[in-house]
Amino acid sequence: MRSRISTRNPGQARRRAVAGTTAACLGLALALGSGLASPASAADPTTVSALILGVGANESQRIVTWYSSTDTAQQVQLAPTAELTDGAFPTGAATFAAIGGANIATSGGFNRHATITGLKEHTAYSYRVGEEGSWSPTYAFKTQDFEGDYDFLFYGDPQIGSSGDVAKDQAGWQDTLDVSLAANPNAELLVSGGDQVETANTESQWNAFLAPDKLRQYPWAATIGNHDVGGKAYEQHLFTPNTDRSGPLYANGNPASNTSGGDYFYIYKDVLYIDLNSNSYTTTSGGGGDAAHINYVTDVINKHGGEAKWTVLVYHHAIYSPADHAKDGDNKVRRVDFPTAFSKLGVDLVLQGHDHSYSRSYVNKNGAKANPDEQPGAADVYAGPGGVVYVTANSASGSKYYDITKPDSSGTSGAGNGADPLNPDNYWYNSVQNQEHVRSYVKVEVRSDKLVVANVRSGTCAAPNAAVERGNVAWCNNTAENQPVGSIVDKVTIHPYHADGQDLQVNVPNAAPGEFGWTIDGYNGLVDLGTAVEHNGDYFSAAGKINPLLVSDSRRSLAPWSISASVSDFKDADKTFSGAYLGWTPYVLDAGAGAQASGAIPSAYDDHGDGLSVSRGLGWAEQGHPRGTAKLGADLDLKIPGSVEKGGYRATLTITALSS
Repeated sequence: MRSRISTRNPGQARRRAVAGTTAACLGLALALGSGLASPASAADPTTVSALILGVGANESQRIVTWYSSTDTAQQVQLAPTAELTDGAFPTGAATFAAIGGANIATSGGFNRHATITGLKEHTAYSYRVGEEGSWSPTYAFKTQDFEGDYDFLFYGDPQIGSSGDVAKDQAGWQDTLDVSLAANPNAELLVSGGDQVETANTESQWNAFLAPDKLRQYPWAATIGNHDVGGKAYEQHLFTPNTDRSGPLYANGNPASNTSGGDYFYIYKDVLYIDLNSNSYTTTSGGGGDAAHINYVTDVINKHGGEAKWTVLVYHHAIYSPADHAKDGDNKVRRVDFPTAFSKLGVDLVLQGHDHSYSRSYVNKNGAKANPDEQPGAADVYAGPGGVVYVTANSASGSKYYDITKPDSSGTSGAGNGADPLNPDNYWYNSVQNQEHVRSYVKVEVRSDKLVVANVRSGTCAAPNAAVERGNVAWCNNTAENQPVGSIVDKVTIHPYHADGQDLQVNVPNAAPGEFGWTIDGYNGLVDLGTAVEHNGDYFSAAGKINPLLVSDSRRSLAPWSISASVSDFKDADKTFSGAYLGWTPYVLDAGAGAQASGAIPSAYDDHGDGLSVSRGLGWAEQGHPRGTAKLGADLDLKIPGSVEKGGYRATLTITALSS
């Protein structure tokens, strides 16, 4: 009697892993609210409002903040948009528990926030907030590469309500967001210059500020302005990461009072952002003053500066602005306190609001112009050691503009407001000053060896432009023909200082994920076991070798792998015997990829077991094995009962690869 076995690799000759290991994580969390939870009744369901997407501690995080009508346990539900079916979230959608508390009486309701973590790059996500039966609408955002170049947008003082017409202010704010993000759809952050609203605790103004859906699609990096600080609504609406809410960083030294405060930082793609509550600038009111902010900035840079290539500071009160606030006493205090510390700490760029006009400083070092020869409006500046550029943003909503004021004879360094010798109409500290009474925003391009800062028009003299429409300003000198929406007011490239050496840089791209797979070595011919040998009429035996398998693993994960196989029953027309009678002894022919041989399996004739009729291991490698290629083989041992009829029998050996 002759028996034959063929090995078959279904499909293509080259096989990747045909089975894998997956894990589903179910997160359980306890949400602590304020007071006792009061489940919403069917007649009074929980409603959510004022939802805004905020920046997280890094690229893989976002913070979502919202208001809730009832004090219930709530959460953010998140899933890749591709996994939604007809708008429905998948069963395995991630959830992030929210925390919060009761709002102040004038706000009503409760505030909630939750931090989304573990985001993946290059992914579109959908999310909603609330609880079962009381979900918000679904919103979406996308992540991009977590390394490399990117753009962010900086917006000065929306200050909704300051024109006297909330609806007109909202229209201008909405239009600036729409215009700026249509022109820069891949901008990754929206950075605030402060003064989101006119009156700190007026919720109708907050509702107008939060109305644009863009604030649920792009992360808002909030800043406290002087019109925000006088109440708790700012903190209720805009929760920020890594926030120090200790007493010295509040203007009155009391975080429990009806004021907002605190400093915070985050790192986003090689930029360290530090945001300050510049409303606290003196110790006479009880806070820590500018010294507390300098201590905070120093501590953050000492701990985290090495994690970033650039340092950007953001605060509200512009110390080098050209308009109504240029000569304010509090700004002169900050102008003495801040610049030397910022120069010594290696700050690159400072973004400010408050003065509702645009300006870009000369490169400033220790409170003075760093290079007397730097020309007004220079398109390229070279920071040198300790050089810092200060930018003040104009109104993003058109709700209020301040006109540029004239220099005086008070000096051309420190707290002085003297004239620029190269341009006597400007203050000594400003390379560019501009006021047209039109809306604008600032675009910052973060590149490997430069920052490109541009002030861009988002409107013209035409509506929506509340301050102009309502006659709050007497003139507007922008012409839509020559200075249209999207045109550039000012643009500068900031080149960093490289000391006396030569800095070297290389960009390392995402490595290919690599592959794990196997293939039959050489020609996958029939494995012929020849003619079985009879043993005294008790049993027949035959032996042979499988065609060797080449296993390759080039994955960076170095995940474990295994190769196994099982054999079908042997058949010849209507005659058959069990594959259990086939056993084997695996071995490694050529070492590599951490390959180890699995144990021998005897024929069922010897141990009355299952032999290779069930899946058995051929070879494997553990987690952390080296990348490479191995060749696996096995000796086959077939023993079948002597009662099996004569014939030419054939079976199929099915090979399976498993890897996580």
